[in-house]
Amino acid sequence: MNRLAQTALLFLLGATLLHAGTTDLYLRYVKEGLRPLVLLAGAVLIVTAAATLWYDRRGTATHERGTPTHDHHREPRVSWLLTLPVLALILVAPPALGSYSAAHTGTALTKPFGFPALPTGDAPLRLAVADYAGRAIYDDGRALRDRELKITGFVTLDRKGAPYLVRMGLNCCAADAQPVKIALTGNVPPVLRPDTWLEITGTYTPRRTKDPVNDGPIPYLEVTTARPVPTPHDPYDETWNT
Repeated sequence: MNRLAQTALLFLLGATLLHAGTTDLYLRYVKEGLRPLVLLAGAVLIVTAAATLWYDRRGTATHERGTPTHDHHREPRVSWLLTLPVLALILVAPPALGSYSAAHTGTALTKPFGFPALPTGDAPLRLAVADYAGRAIYDDGRALRDRELKITGFVTLDRKGAPYLVRMGLNCCAADAQPVKIALTGNVPPVLRPDTWLEITGTYTPRRTKDPVNDGPIPYLEVTTARPVPTPHDPYDETWNT
């Protein structure tokens, strides 16, 4: 790999990161709050590519004038492996982690530091999966009782076919994504396909179960209605680790 190829590769990778950061593509890899860093990394790579090209051209011009300069040399062939992440970003946009990962990973629900007050009113209360699960398990559902709730997540089934509503939470990136699960009871649709996104309307129930993967606590939700919804633009849930 010569200097020109290095420059082209740096520029291409930087441009790809800028593209990912200015669209929703970056959400397939990292949490939403890291968008500025993705954009910054792309800009730094493009500036580095431009500086590398300028440095190489200056060295070439100095050599043509007869002034001693650094020797040009090629980098090891292993450097071409750097093209792999570039091609992966350009050609392969992986889907968000879904039911397969959730079914094979234990719930990552942890006790929150506290429970902020919930909005009052008669309208259905919209909650994240992790928020409902945390309040149901660690606060005994005190603020959830006698409230109509709306929760959105995707469906996963355990080995016995029991349905769960799930969102995957991130610490920083998709590589460390872990699920938080809610078991469903009540008016559950008779046929559920894994990875289907549902908006569930229901109520709190004190019933609980244990995750078959890691014995972690999983609360139930009493389902009133369930309707399919499109995949949200950010399929990951960051509320469980904030």
